[in-house]
Amino acid sequence: MHPEDATPDNGPKTDQAIRLADYQPPAWMVEETRLVFALDPAATKVTATIRFRRNGAGPADLHLNGHSMTLISARIDGQDVPESAMRHGDESLTIAANALPDETFEWTCVTEVNPSANTALEGLYMSNGMYCTQCEAEGFRKITYYPDRPDVMASFSVRVEGELPVLLSNGNQAEAGDGFAEWIDPWPKPSYLFALVAGDLVSFDDSFTTMSGRDVELRIWVRPGDEDRCAYAMDALKRSMRWDEAEYGREYDLDIFQIVAVEDFNMGAMENKGLNVFNSKYVLASPETATDRDFELIEAIIAHEYFHNWTGNRITCRDWFQLCLKEGLTVFRDQQFSSDMRSAPVHRISEVQQLRARQFREDAGPLAHPVRPEEYIEINNFYTSTVYEKGAEVIGMLRRLVGAKAYREALDLYFGRHDGQACTIEDWLRVFEDATGRDLTQFAQWYSQAGTPRVSVEEAYEDGTYTLTLTQETRPTPGQPAKEPQVIPCAFGLIAPDGREMTEGMLELTQTRQSFAFDLPERPVPSLFRNFSAPVILERASDAAERAFLMAHDTDPFNRWEAGRSFALSIALQVVTDAGAPVPAAWTNAVSTMIDDAGLDPAFRALVLGVPGHDEVASQIAGSGGIVDPDAIHRALTTMGRALAGALAGPLARLHADMAVPGIYVPEAEPAGRRSLRNAALAFLTKVDGGTAARAQFAAASEPEGNMTESLAALRALVHEGTAYAAEALSDFRDRWRDDSLVMDKWYIVQATSPAAGTLAQVRTLADDPAFPWQNPNKFRSLIGAFAAANPVGFHGADGSGYRFFTDRLIRMDEANPQTAARVAGAFETWARYDENRQALMKAEMQRIMAHEKLSKDMGEIVGRILAA
Repeated sequence: MHPEDATPDNGPKTDQAIRLADYQPPAWMVEETRLVFALDPAATKVTATIRFRRNGAGPADLHLNGHSMTLISARIDGQDVPESAMRHGDESLTIAANALPDETFEWTCVTEVNPSANTALEGLYMSNGMYCTQCEAEGFRKITYYPDRPDVMASFSVRVEGELPVLLSNGNQAEAGDGFAEWIDPWPKPSYLFALVAGDLVSFDDSFTTMSGRDVELRIWVRPGDEDRCAYAMDALKRSMRWDEAEYGREYDLDIFQIVAVEDFNMGAMENKGLNVFNSKYVLASPETATDRDFELIEAIIAHEYFHNWTGNRITCRDWFQLCLKEGLTVFRDQQFSSDMRSAPVHRISEVQQLRARQFREDAGPLAHPVRPEEYIEINNFYTSTVYEKGAEVIGMLRRLVGAKAYREALDLYFGRHDGQACTIEDWLRVFEDATGRDLTQFAQWYSQAGTPRVSVEEAYEDGTYTLTLTQETRPTPGQPAKEPQVIPCAFGLIAPDGREMTEGMLELTQTRQSFAFDLPERPVPSLFRNFSAPVILERASDAAERAFLMAHDTDPFNRWEAGRSFALSIALQVVTDAGAPVPAAWTNAVSTMIDDAGLDPAFRALVLGVPGHDEVASQIAGSGGIVDPDAIHRALTTMGRALAGALAGPLARLHADMAVPGIYVPEAEPAGRRSLRNAALAFLTKVDGGTAARAQFAAASEPEGNMTESLAALRALVHEGTAYAAEALSDFRDRWRDDSLVMDKWYIVQATSPAAGTLAQVRTLADDPAFPWQNPNKFRSLIGAFAAANPVGFHGADGSGYRFFTDRLIRMDEANPQTAARVAGAFETWARYDENRQALMKAEMQRIMAHEKLSKDMGEIVGRILAA
């Protein structure tokens, strides 16, 4: 996804970096786009009629993007364009200025594309007999020749001709008849938001009345037989529409809103104007086939794509360097929505867990980049956790600094000032400066400076004055050796020794080192960065007694959980270093106290009941300059898990029984929280009872009144603990669900992520099965990707066999679908953390990838950057 809008001449793509500093506005703008598709699986003809208007003074060439298609004809104002006036590049077509009218003209071209051969799933492609498009970021240029860049916005009218019963595109339907349908989208949009879907589909219908009283048709299109799994997605859509009106004043602007579920899709979903295309896994759900987590993700992603209607579609990004302007803001909006729909503290903890697992690791490695990158080779590779999740954290910090009321006023100004425009981060920040009078020059460094700030703490108490000194440091990242201090909001509370909260508030750290003084009658225990008020690493020494104190008395749910996490992490690090070190009873007792507290949300108690993740421990070791030993980490976490299970066997058994949810399954937050605590207890019970409870739960969940949440949790416990019932349960699960593609993805993940011996051999057997649809992105991620990213023991086997297996599959997928392959290749990004033997083995595999003669630009950039570490 790397647009040419950042190159001065906008000519053919090369492997050279494209730079933000080189941005030039387009010489020609589009006023109107009319498209006619004559669908054919191997030879679809596309007729594009485009009205161009000169943007600026003087003559200029017309640069059009395009590749992977055949140009049949080209005309300007009805006249054939002479071949001498056209310059063909590998991925572009340029019309000489002397062949163009001075101000306006109509360009008409006919191209032919082969959807059935498009395994990259970009542009127009086939998915099991259905035509589908994916145009973000640069897929439209595989459909027709066009200035395929976000700052070229136009209204679209589309005619789709074909024999399939359902023919869809953006906007409102203007006309339909036998073998055709016409659609008009009156709102100007860039080409990346174009969509077309055609197939044998059925719709799940509803309607919505907007706050101004307009009626909007709502349709979710699925394959016949799947319509009974759409109700939750529709409910989530309607709640999203109502929430956006209430919280942001944003009303939907077309007569119809449509979603299509697609089986072959590179991403989660796409916000095409009025016609959202979704990976089926984020639409289809029933109690029998989807887990509580699936329902939660459907709710969040439906909301995310709907919210893009204003933050991404009506206002889009000027160029792809500004990607965080639409993605970071929209992620923040969907996080607000999910917090309102569910437990806000639990949702916040989950957000931070994901940020630390993905984005902090990105910031600490060779793929580190600012929220707004300065350059790229392949824009597909910058749809990252930094752009999305860290981008959302930046929005959250801005809201904390200016306050909720001023934030809403600034957003109202943003929508009013920039509706219908392609904007930059500077436009966004200027709105806040104008609305609040605040200078955001220093805050803007969050967009330009890579890396995760580390904040260290010093404390002093003397003569009734408590002094808190904070020091910030951001370590060098690729291309940015020196860092400037940033604006860091620190929400805090100071807690008295008896558990009373003495004071709370917000500190603004703007200098490298800064002190804050408080007049207090006694020395407090500080609770810093409450609710994770900034994406930083807090470095503050504390002992077991203080962590247990905060677990018991902190009024901030996030920091209460954080105290338990820090306590467990310190134990894990000790046991990694000394395999014989005891697991202290103070920790198991503190966990026992919290999980038995009926006044706490069960979902929160489930988060407390656990051991650190492998990557959390590895990141701590690497951050301190140590060498990561995946086997030692696995042994340490296994020791901690068994110690916790042994110490709490009785309470765990009681919890497992008490948290059972009677009656019909509903995916609401309260029963989902109970199931999460019940299943967390089951995972630890299985460590001490050999799988007896898990086997019984698996059997009960397989009954007609059972649900996938409890079935999958039991299956995972049986398999990951290597119980005697594992093979039988896997076989039963496969026999029941072999015809349900989305459920089988879960079956693959359970096996791919098992730490049990022999997992690699099993994964290889599954991958080599001729029936395994390896070209489907969901399947590839569920088996190959999950093994590499979430099975550190198997992937990092000392003999390198895991690396070799992964590389073989990456190379194969890269030839078919570079985008999917490159994203999964990030599993290699932490290679420099490990011992010399593993480093050498991983390096050799990455060099094998780089030497592959058919290496894609997507893969070449990712692996090349990792190797450069």
